[in-house]
Amino acid sequence: MPWDFWLLFLVLAVLIPWRGRVRLRHLLEEPSFGSKEKLVLYGSTIVFQWLLLGLVLWRALVRGVTVAEMGLGRPWDASLVVWSVIGGAAVGAFQWFNLRRAGRMSGAVPDLMRKLSERLLPQKPVELPPYAALAITAGICEEFVYRGFVMAVLLRAGLAAWAVVIVSSLLFGVAHAYQGRNGITGTALMGLVFGIGRLLTGSLAPVMMWHATLDVVAGVAGPRFLRARDDA
Repeated sequence: MPWDFWLLFLVLAVLIPWRGRVRLRHLLEEPSFGSKEKLVLYGSTIVFQWLLLGLVLWRALVRGVTVAEMGLGRPWDASLVVWSVIGGAAVGAFQWFNLRRAGRMSGAVPDLMRKLSERLLPQKPVELPPYAALAITAGICEEFVYRGFVMAVLLRAGLAAWAVVIVSSLLFGVAHAYQGRNGITGTALMGLVFGIGRLLTGSLAPVMMWHATLDVVAGVAGPRFLRARDDA
């Protein structure tokens, strides 16, 4: 594997998880976090993700990795539309009911989810459109990086398809280390679903839609179900 690919994998495995944990610690230490701060967070994350996509795409093309290998070569057809709609509805429903279940629970994990919801998810109407833009960005950029670039490079390196799905999912889970141990596990499991979908459809388009739907539903259901509990 070329040196720049190794460097990109190092960024995904170490730098991005570290950056996420540091940003979250600072975020939780802030005495207040209003709409202005939240919109700045959304905007900076959108810019970072598109820059990362551009860097990864550039190095992949320079090294001869084709867009088809990265899941962008298949044209839209009826089956892709069906995969996208049914899969998006399934993951969206799962997210909705999972957050509703978490909102009824107590303990360290649900408490962390409530803190994350308050600081990261839109609480006011003005915050929802920028958050939706962030969710769509994450669906496109993260799926390109983890299910497009990472899977293409690992398949080129000779790994079996099942191993490629597992490794890409682990990297995806670690990237969300700021959500805690349960967040890493849940995200990695969702990465398995996305990776299998990428292999079954031969395209990134459906899993991009699934990912974006998952995040949009989180932005709607999270503030609704993960309200701070008053146990007094």
